[in-house]
Amino acid sequence: MLRVLLIDDDVELCQMMEEYLGAEDFTLEIAHDGEQGARLALSGDFDLVVLDVMMPRFNGFDTLRLIRGSSQIPVIMLTAKGDEIDRIVGLELGADDYLSKPFNPRELVARLRAIQRRVVVRDEVLQSQQNVNITRVGKIAIYPSERIIEWKGEPLDITTSEYALLEVLARHAGHVVSKADLFSQALGRAESRYDRSIDVHVSNLRQKLGLLEDGRSPIQTVRGVGYQFIAG
Repeated sequence: MLRVLLIDDDVELCQMMEEYLGAEDFTLEIAHDGEQGARLALSGDFDLVVLDVMMPRFNGFDTLRLIRGSSQIPVIMLTAKGDEIDRIVGLELGADDYLSKPFNPRELVARLRAIQRRVVVRDEVLQSQQNVNITRVGKIAIYPSERIIEWKGEPLDITTSEYALLEVLARHAGHVVSKADLFSQALGRAESRYDRSIDVHVSNLRQKLGLLEDGRSPIQTVRGVGYQFIAG
Protein backbone atom coordinates (compact mmCIF):
# COMPACT_ATOMS: atom_id res chain seq x y z
CA MET A 1 0.00 0.00 0.00
CA LEU A 2 1.50 3.31 -1.12
CA ARG A 3 1.76 5.94 1.62
CA VAL A 4 1.07 9.33 0.03
CA LEU A 5 1.58 12.81 1.49
CA LEU A 6 -0.50 15.55 -0.17
CA ILE A 7 0.74 19.11 0.46
CA ASP A 8 -1.91 21.57 -0.73
CA ASP A 9 -3.78 24.49 0.85
CA ASP A 10 -6.95 23.77 -1.16
CA VAL A 11 -9.14 22.17 1.52
CA GLU A 12 -11.88 21.11 -0.88
CA LEU A 13 -9.41 19.40 -3.23
CA CYS A 14 -7.74 17.64 -0.30
CA GLN A 15 -11.06 16.29 0.94
CA MET A 16 -11.93 15.03 -2.54
CA MET A 17 -8.55 13.34 -2.96
CA GLU A 18 -8.79 11.79 0.51
CA GLU A 19 -12.05 10.08 -0.48
CA TYR A 20 -10.89 9.11 -3.95
CA LEU A 21 -7.46 7.76 -3.01
CA GLY A 22 -8.91 5.97 0.01
CA ALA A 23 -11.22 4.09 -2.34
CA GLU A 24 -8.16 3.18 -4.43
CA ASP A 25 -6.42 1.64 -1.38
CA PHE A 26 -3.83 4.38 -0.89
CA THR A 27 -3.11 5.77 2.55
CA LEU A 28 -3.18 9.57 2.46
CA GLU A 29 -2.05 12.23 4.90
CA ILE A 30 -2.56 15.93 4.24
CA ALA A 31 -0.55 19.04 5.07
CA HIS A 32 -1.98 22.47 4.23
CA ASP A 33 1.29 24.43 4.31
CA GLY A 34 4.76 23.90 2.92
CA GLU A 35 6.75 24.00 6.15
CA GLN A 36 4.66 21.32 7.84
CA GLY A 37 4.63 19.34 4.60
CA ALA A 38 8.42 19.38 4.31
CA ARG A 39 8.79 18.11 7.89
CA LEU A 40 6.38 15.25 7.21
CA ALA A 41 8.04 14.43 3.88
CA LEU A 42 11.39 14.07 5.64
CA SER A 43 9.98 11.90 8.44
CA GLY A 44 10.46 8.66 6.50
CA ASP A 45 6.78 7.74 6.90
CA PHE A 46 5.80 8.20 3.26
CA ASP A 47 6.57 6.65 -0.13
CA LEU A 48 5.61 9.64 -2.27
CA VAL A 49 4.73 13.33 -2.06
CA VAL A 50 2.12 15.19 -4.12
CA LEU A 51 3.02 18.89 -3.85
CA ASP A 52 1.10 21.95 -5.05
CA VAL A 53 3.16 24.83 -6.47
CA MET A 54 0.76 27.65 -5.58
CA MET A 55 0.64 27.98 -1.80
CA PRO A 56 0.84 31.22 0.21
CA ARG A 57 3.99 32.29 2.05
CA PHE A 58 5.89 29.03 1.61
CA ASN A 59 5.24 27.83 -1.93
CA GLY A 60 5.81 24.47 -3.55
CA PHE A 61 9.24 25.38 -4.91
CA ASP A 62 10.46 26.40 -1.42
CA THR A 63 9.05 23.17 -0.04
CA LEU A 64 10.71 21.07 -2.74
CA ARG A 65 14.08 22.72 -2.05
CA LEU A 66 13.77 21.74 1.63
CA ILE A 67 12.85 18.17 0.76
CA ARG A 68 15.60 17.78 -1.80
CA GLY A 69 18.13 19.11 0.70
CA SER A 70 18.20 15.70 2.36
CA SER A 71 15.80 13.31 0.63
CA GLN A 72 15.13 11.80 -2.79
CA ILE A 73 11.55 10.75 -1.99
CA PRO A 74 9.50 10.80 -5.22
CA VAL A 75 7.63 14.09 -5.69
CA ILE A 76 4.79 14.83 -8.11
CA MET A 77 4.19 18.57 -8.56
CA LEU A 78 0.72 20.05 -9.12
CA THR A 79 1.02 23.04 -11.47
CA ALA A 80 -1.37 25.53 -13.06
CA LYS A 81 -2.80 24.37 -16.38
CA GLY A 82 -0.71 25.61 -19.28
CA ASP A 83 2.05 27.04 -17.06
CA GLU A 84 5.06 25.40 -18.68
CA ILE A 85 7.56 27.49 -16.69
CA ASP A 86 6.31 26.09 -13.37
CA ARG A 87 6.55 22.56 -14.73
CA ILE A 88 10.11 23.06 -15.96
CA VAL A 89 11.25 24.79 -12.74
CA GLY A 90 9.76 21.99 -10.65
CA LEU A 91 11.57 19.33 -12.68
CA GLU A 92 14.82 21.29 -12.56
CA LEU A 93 14.54 21.47 -8.75
CA GLY A 94 14.20 17.69 -8.58
CA ALA A 95 10.51 16.84 -8.99
CA ASP A 96 9.95 13.40 -10.48
CA ASP A 97 6.82 14.26 -12.40
CA TYR A 98 4.03 16.84 -12.62
CA LEU A 99 0.29 17.08 -13.15
CA SER A 100 -1.58 20.19 -14.28
CA LYS A 101 -4.58 21.52 -12.36
CA PRO A 102 -7.43 20.95 -12.77
CA PHE A 103 -6.76 17.25 -13.22
CA ASN A 104 -8.75 14.07 -13.42
CA PRO A 105 -8.21 12.08 -10.20
CA ARG A 106 -7.82 8.96 -12.33
CA GLU A 107 -4.76 10.53 -13.97
CA LEU A 108 -3.20 11.16 -10.55
CA VAL A 109 -3.90 7.55 -9.61
CA ALA A 110 -2.16 6.43 -12.81
CA ARG A 111 0.93 8.47 -11.89
CA LEU A 112 0.85 7.06 -8.35
CA ARG A 113 0.53 3.51 -9.70
CA ALA A 114 3.61 4.07 -11.87
CA ILE A 115 5.57 5.08 -8.76
CA GLN A 116 4.08 2.17 -6.83
CA ARG A 117 5.35 -0.28 -9.45
CA ARG A 118 8.84 1.12 -8.98
CA VAL A 119 8.56 0.73 -5.20
CA VAL A 120 7.35 -2.87 -5.53
CA VAL A 121 10.18 -3.76 -7.91
CA ARG A 122 12.69 -2.08 -5.59
CA ASP A 123 11.45 -4.04 -2.56
CA GLU A 124 11.45 -7.32 -4.46
CA VAL A 125 15.00 -6.71 -5.63
CA LEU A 126 16.13 -5.83 -2.11
CA GLN A 127 14.72 -9.12 -0.82
CA SER A 128 16.11 -11.31 -3.56
CA GLN A 129 19.45 -9.77 -4.46
CA GLN A 130 22.61 -9.03 -2.57
CA ASN A 131 24.48 -6.81 -5.01
CA VAL A 132 24.19 -9.38 -7.78
CA ASN A 133 23.54 -8.50 -11.40
CA ILE A 134 25.57 -5.33 -11.08
CA THR A 135 25.76 -3.64 -14.47
CA ARG A 136 29.03 -1.94 -15.42
CA VAL A 137 29.24 0.07 -18.61
CA GLY A 138 32.39 2.11 -19.00
CA LYS A 139 32.56 4.51 -16.05
CA ILE A 140 29.05 3.74 -14.81
CA ALA A 141 28.00 1.02 -12.37
CA ILE A 142 24.37 0.19 -11.54
CA TYR A 143 23.57 -1.52 -8.23
CA PRO A 144 19.91 -2.57 -8.58
CA SER A 145 19.59 -4.00 -5.08
CA GLU A 146 20.45 -0.63 -3.54
CA ARG A 147 19.05 1.58 -6.31
CA ILE A 148 22.46 3.25 -6.56
CA ILE A 149 24.31 4.37 -9.66
CA GLU A 150 28.02 5.16 -9.46
CA TRP A 151 29.76 7.40 -11.98
CA LYS A 152 33.54 7.39 -12.06
CA GLY A 153 33.53 5.50 -8.75
CA GLU A 154 31.28 7.97 -6.90
CA PRO A 155 27.56 7.50 -6.14
CA LEU A 156 25.26 9.97 -7.88
CA ASP A 157 22.74 11.99 -5.87
CA ILE A 158 19.74 11.54 -8.15
CA THR A 159 15.95 11.38 -7.93
CA THR A 160 13.85 8.30 -8.54
CA SER A 161 12.99 9.43 -12.06
CA GLU A 162 16.60 10.32 -12.84
CA TYR A 163 17.71 6.89 -11.64
CA ALA A 164 15.13 5.14 -13.83
CA LEU A 165 16.04 7.25 -16.85
CA LEU A 166 19.81 6.79 -16.48
CA GLU A 167 19.40 3.06 -15.89
CA VAL A 168 17.48 2.65 -19.16
CA LEU A 169 20.03 4.72 -21.10
CA ALA A 170 23.02 2.93 -19.56
CA ARG A 171 21.61 -0.53 -20.24
CA HIS A 172 21.25 0.52 -23.89
CA ALA A 173 24.64 2.25 -24.06
CA GLY A 174 25.74 2.92 -27.62
CA HIS A 175 22.18 2.70 -28.91
CA VAL A 176 19.60 5.44 -29.37
CA VAL A 177 16.58 5.23 -27.06
CA SER A 178 13.50 7.08 -28.28
CA LYS A 179 11.65 9.54 -26.07
CA ALA A 180 8.55 7.37 -26.29
CA ASP A 181 10.51 4.40 -24.90
CA LEU A 182 12.02 6.56 -22.15
CA PHE A 183 8.58 7.76 -21.08
CA SER A 184 7.32 4.20 -21.03
CA GLN A 185 10.29 2.46 -19.43
CA ALA A 186 11.53 5.20 -17.06
CA LEU A 187 8.44 7.23 -16.12
CA GLY A 188 5.91 4.47 -16.58
CA ARG A 189 3.53 6.48 -18.76
CA ALA A 190 2.95 7.36 -22.38
CA GLU A 191 4.56 10.36 -24.03
CA SER A 192 2.22 13.32 -24.39
CA ARG A 193 2.41 16.34 -26.66
CA TYR A 194 4.48 19.27 -25.40
CA ASP A 195 5.69 17.24 -22.38
CA ARG A 196 9.33 18.15 -21.71
CA SER A 197 9.83 15.98 -18.63
CA ILE A 198 12.42 13.72 -20.25
CA ASP A 199 14.36 16.70 -21.64
CA VAL A 200 14.56 18.38 -18.21
CA HIS A 201 15.55 15.16 -16.44
CA VAL A 202 18.30 14.64 -19.04
CA SER A 203 19.49 18.21 -18.49
CA ASN A 204 19.72 17.57 -14.74
CA LEU A 205 21.62 14.33 -15.31
CA ARG A 206 24.08 16.03 -17.64
CA GLN A 207 24.91 18.56 -14.93
CA LYS A 208 25.48 15.79 -12.39
CA LEU A 209 27.54 13.59 -14.74
CA GLY A 210 29.75 16.36 -16.11
CA LEU A 211 31.81 15.80 -19.26
CA LEU A 212 33.88 12.97 -20.66
CA GLU A 213 37.60 13.40 -21.29
CA ASP A 214 36.92 14.48 -24.87
CA GLY A 215 34.60 17.27 -23.70
CA ARG A 216 31.36 15.57 -24.72
CA SER A 217 28.40 14.89 -22.47
CA PRO A 218 27.89 11.16 -21.78
CA ILE A 219 24.24 11.65 -22.81
CA GLN A 220 23.98 12.67 -26.44
CA THR A 221 20.90 14.09 -28.17
CA VAL A 222 19.89 12.40 -31.40
CA ARG A 223 17.69 15.08 -32.92
CA GLY A 224 14.17 14.01 -33.71
CA VAL A 225 14.64 10.57 -32.15
CA GLY A 226 15.83 10.51 -28.54
CA TYR A 227 19.01 10.09 -26.50
CA GLN A 228 22.11 7.90 -26.50
CA PHE A 229 24.39 7.08 -23.59
CA ILE A 230 28.15 7.00 -24.27
CA ALA A 231 29.93 4.60 -21.95
CA GLY A 232 33.15 6.64 -21.89
